[in-house]
Amino acid sequence: MSRLVILGSANADHVMSLDYLPAPGQTLMSRDYRLEHGGKGANQAVACARLRQPGNRVDFICHLGADAIADQMTQSWCDDGIHPEGITKVEGMSTGTAMIFVGADGENSIGVSLGANASLTTQALEQHQMLLVNADWLLVQLETPTTTVAQALKSAKKHGANTLLNPAPATVLGTEIYRWVDIITPNETEAETITGIEVCDESTAKLAAQMLHQLGPETVIITLGSRGAYLSCAEFEGMVGGVDVKPIDTVGAGDTFNGALMVALSEDMAMRDAVEFANRAAAIAVTRPGAQRSIPYRHEL
Repeated sequence: MSRLVILGSANADHVMSLDYLPAPGQTLMSRDYRLEHGGKGANQAVACARLRQPGNRVDFICHLGADAIADQMTQSWCDDGIHPEGITKVEGMSTGTAMIFVGADGENSIGVSLGANASLTTQALEQHQMLLVNADWLLVQLETPTTTVAQALKSAKKHGANTLLNPAPATVLGTEIYRWVDIITPNETEAETITGIEVCDESTAKLAAQMLHQLGPETVIITLGSRGAYLSCAEFEGMVGGVDVKPIDTVGAGDTFNGALMVALSEDMAMRDAVEFANRAAAIAVTRPGAQRSIPYRHEL
């Protein structure tokens, strides 16, 4: 049995569907509105839970507010098989919130209010130390305090876990954090933020990957949307093609990719096969509306 741990954010997603994404100062009428369960950490935890083989354990370390949406989220995650030990509801705080605009072409713009996610400090992390100590794999992102992310990576790595950093949303980090990262999975924007290289094709992806290796991670995977992903590791270097689908909503696609990737690697798939597995999962997700409700189950792949 593998123990998969995800540390990260959980948000209530307020989603509006528009004909196209608004320009600054522009007001558009939405075709519809819906409230979804989201947040990068939660999306990735749900992807792990739905795609794992029976017997593998998924834990999610997060902070929620003391509100009704937190109760609904927790129940939904438990229904998917996520263990509740890492989930904390913080009195006096609201659950994180995201406002999401989705265009007719499936592209999106997102604004996030951290809410209780911001209270997941290094001090709060101490109560979850045993989950990190016992983890075989740890996946983190950057919608919670970066000091906490760094501490979780360091603790898990020191106790033998394999570590994955999805550096999203894009932000500039100190170089220290990369020492504890085995696998890094930026998209084009995030890779450019970290390296300064505009990633627009395979050659620029290769340059960015080389710079990311110098920071510490042995494996670099730069996701490139419908084109697939650029993989750079000891066994393989080059493009791993995506799946040709017609997207209707790209919200949560990257999170599905990351959760699927960790599941595949925990089952000892070769790195290139794991990326192909993750590409298939993300391809299904973009053909459906929503974040967590779009994430596929194992049998669908």
